Amino acid sequence: MNSILLRVLLLTIGLFAATAVHGKLRVVVSTSQIADIVRNVGGRDVDLTVLMGPGVDPHLYKATARDVISLQRADLILYNGLHLEGRLAETFSKVNKQGRTVVAVGEAIPKDRLLASADYEDAHDPHVWFDPELWAFVIDAVKSSLSKADPSKAAVFEQRAALYSAEVEAVALWARERIQAIPESARVLVTSHDAYNYFGRAFGFQVVGVQGVSTATEAGIADITNTADFIKRRRIPAIFVESSVSPATIERISRDSGASVGGELFSDALGALGEMHEGSDGERYDVGTYLGMFKYNVDTIVNALGK
Repeated sequence: MNSILLRVLLLTIGLFAATAVHGKLRVVVSTSQIADIVRNVGGRDVDLTVLMGPGVDPHLYKATARDVISLQRADLILYNGLHLEGRLAETFSKVNKQGRTVVAVGEAIPKDRLLASADYEDAHDPHVWFDPELWAFVIDAVKSSLSKADPSKAAVFEQRAALYSAEVEAVALWARERIQAIPESARVLVTSHDAYNYFGRAFGFQVVGVQGVSTATEAGIADITNTADFIKRRRIPAIFVESSVSPATIERISRDSGASVGGELFSDALGALGEMHEGSDGERYDVGTYLGMFKYNVDTIVNALGK
């Protein structure tokens, strides 16, 4: 038998055997934010694969050969949608046509709750996880998708989703209380790109992103100059770099404007699971989780702008 044909045959047999004995629902997700929902709702009943790890920019991410294999073997594929994973759209479309179940969970949010995108005509800002009320719709979409894929576990998924949603609601209340430490006049959030508009709307911040909603285009000289002038005019004490975007632009604006770099915020990706940071109140945040990331970001913002 031809050696290449033999290898293909063995690989096919191996994949079939693995699927037959595995038993768990194979779920592939694009981002770490969606992965956190699946871990909390799916729990041990799910075999989870995450395409994008800590610090990865989803706007620019391209599927690897390993990603394609994972997608082709998946029982369920979940991604944010709303143009967040711009370069993966074609890949998701192909595997959907091959019979995989693919769900854009961010598109479960009512359209009238979404913000317009400055980068794409007739599109919406995809960074919906920064408003916990909107994220609740995504949690429900993930729960429904898991339940359809494995109806025998639907009641379990429902129970876990309710508990997780309650935790997300609680972190929103915690954030509103912490943000009271920042005078209203000082609630201006300057970052690398426009990832925080939903956060700004939910918690009362004016948000200035140097690069716009997507990181696919770089900030120009005029963007940098205008932002530095704005900071000086408003006497903003601190601006922020992001974990998934190069800090170079913000560091230059810091030098030009005199504002300090108030810290690094998580934007398009969570941190690594188990990566702990201690907050100003002594609480430790696992920034590899949605709840830990959210608390870390709020704590960082309050410490820098609330002085």
